[in-house]
Amino acid sequence: MVSLAVVLLAVFAGGYLVLAGADVGVGMLLPWLGRGQRERRVVIASFAPFFLGNEVWLVVSAGLVAGAFPGLEHRLLADLYPVAGVLLFGWVVRDMGLWLRGRVDAAGWRAVCDGAVVAGSWALALAWAALLGSVLGGGGLNAGSVLGLPLAVLFAWHGAGFARLRLSGDAAVRAARGRGRFGVSGLVLVAVLLVAGVRVPWSQVVAQGGGLSLTAVSAAVLLPLLGASQALVWRTFWGRVDSPSYL
Repeated sequence: MVSLAVVLLAVFAGGYLVLAGADVGVGMLLPWLGRGQRERRVVIASFAPFFLGNEVWLVVSAGLVAGAFPGLEHRLLADLYPVAGVLLFGWVVRDMGLWLRGRVDAAGWRAVCDGAVVAGSWALALAWAALLGSVLGGGGLNAGSVLGLPLAVLFAWHGAGFARLRLSGDAAVRAARGRGRFGVSGLVLVAVLLVAGVRVPWSQVVAQGGGLSLTAVSAAVLLPLLGASQALVWRTFWGRVDSPSYL
């Protein structure tokens, strides 16, 4: 059961990094990809149909960690609580900017919200990079800070690859200058996650009693449902965008 829970956590966490990592990366590059209010709205439209569904993978991953590996949750929160704080702050600020930017039809308001999207996206990328870097380095914040910046740049490269597939016109040309390859950067993100996972002493952080089985079985039931719904959304909305969305 421990092996099943570890595999499921790798699948959900990897799904989050690949899928949500794309919209985080696009948010990081928003000022470069979009050179005006309309272009920035189109850039945001490239991931608007997907970002909420992408975040579900993170919610399930967090549930798996809490239910199946409480020792890991404790270690992460105890050793890396500043990183967790930055991650939550970035998540809230980024999503707040996305949801509120269309509420007021004023250039100044949209500029502030766009700034929130960019700042929140960078905070998310740096927080995830610091967390993964800390696990890879086998230490706390010092290891994470050393490895964090290159991993954060990886998110931006991943976003450039996604934008290259979704945007059109001048924005697509600028995205292509980033030399991003969505499939390649996605594989690199998964590889980083797997290497980090190898360094975790799973037998020391696993839950005791029935919590492990209940969490693993619940996640296994959710996986095909989430995968099918995600595939339907991507199939419905996939294609190049050239006009703003509801955000």
